Amino acid sequence: MVSRQKTRRTRFRVGRVSVYFHHTSWWIYHREGGRQVRRKVGNSREDAEQVAAQINGQLAAGAPTLLSFEPIGIPELRQQFLQYHEHVLKSSIATVTRYRAATQHLENFAAGASRRCHAHEVKVDALATYLRTIKVSPNGHSHSAKRALRDKGVQFILETCRSMFGFAAKRRHLPPYAGNPFAELPLDRLKIEDAKPIFVFDADTELAFFQKADAWAFPIHFTLAKTGLRVGELVHLLIEDIDLDGGWLHVRNKTELGWRIKTGTERRVPLLSEVISVLRLVIGNRVAGPVFLRERFRDGCLPELVGGRRELERACAQRERQSGGALSRNERLQIARGVWRDAGTIKADRIRITFVRVMKAIGKPEATCPKSWRHTFATLLQDANVDPLIRQITLGHKPTASTGLGMTGNYTHTRPGTQREQIENALRRWPKSLKLALTFKHGG
Repeated sequence: MVSRQKTRRTRFRVGRVSVYFHHTSWWIYHREGGRQVRRKVGNSREDAEQVAAQINGQLAAGAPTLLSFEPIGIPELRQQFLQYHEHVLKSSIATVTRYRAATQHLENFAAGASRRCHAHEVKVDALATYLRTIKVSPNGHSHSAKRALRDKGVQFILETCRSMFGFAAKRRHLPPYAGNPFAELPLDRLKIEDAKPIFVFDADTELAFFQKADAWAFPIHFTLAKTGLRVGELVHLLIEDIDLDGGWLHVRNKTELGWRIKTGTERRVPLLSEVISVLRLVIGNRVAGPVFLRERFRDGCLPELVGGRRELERACAQRERQSGGALSRNERLQIARGVWRDAGTIKADRIRITFVRVMKAIGKPEATCPKSWRHTFATLLQDANVDPLIRQITLGHKPTASTGLGMTGNYTHTRPGTQREQIENALRRWPKSLKLALTFKHGG
């Protein structure tokens, strides 16, 4: 008789949900979608009865139940998230690398817990506090001096974690009524107080830079300054991408050669006559290959691999076949980089080194990033009141909720002549540096 009374006290039903006491805790059991669901819900019978009532009502309504999710650890979730971007979305390898580095901080935080932490148990505020305490190497190299994460770094990590937890919610790894915990953080209002300062040239500093640059560095930085190209876009620029007679530079994806534009959006940029003169001298008698070659080829000797885009693609495909077996994206990227190297293209790091040296020589050692040319180009267009749509098209930016033109942008079509006229008017506001192109043309 005592055994029956104990059974009645420790096991009962609430509709389609069974509630029972086991090992000092209350549990519930039910079937959902043909699956058995068994969860521990607490130490109190009253709490277990309330949860059971909610789940019974949700089962009756055909809605997702309160506990109908599959808990997942942070390492497993991180691996699934990265594989999704790698193999499903085909995100660029650079993007996947940034996501891997950002989510590693979350995994390190979870590993420091006293017990194994599931994704739905992560304390977002505690993670944000943890990120403020750690020190990292700015360039990722183990021997670099470490410093605290900057505000933008913290913001990017939290934004990436928010995306990863959105991925987890769609795959039912989070409680269905809990929501994304990172969505509650006001990331758009995060104060950026210790960001790396951005250097923007003025006319005199630009002139001093070009006067100090050597014959190899001058055309590279002059082109960056007068086109607003990203450094990676200039490095992968082929002769066939430039229409010297028409005065246009085309920025194109080269996916078969392991490179694509940051936003994936191809565009064309108008060229000033001075830029055309400089590019003609750089290209010389060559008809194919990268526009800008490494310093060792400045005296007219040719690289190991000479050819246009089709020839480079064939060389890349041939090397992939010779490697044998199925190749990963990283392995294919390494082969493509080898093709670019053999074609004589310059390294982005080499451009940065020359930039730093010249800036030190003119008394501006605080400026260390060639992206300053792109910032300066955009600022010049702003100063000249260039139409926002033309600025967006020329710089290759994607429209955003705050800066986009909405449906107006879909109905507005920029004429090439209008784009050329406005860009040229803006760049000719600094005529002294443009005159240096004539000096370069005559061997000065």
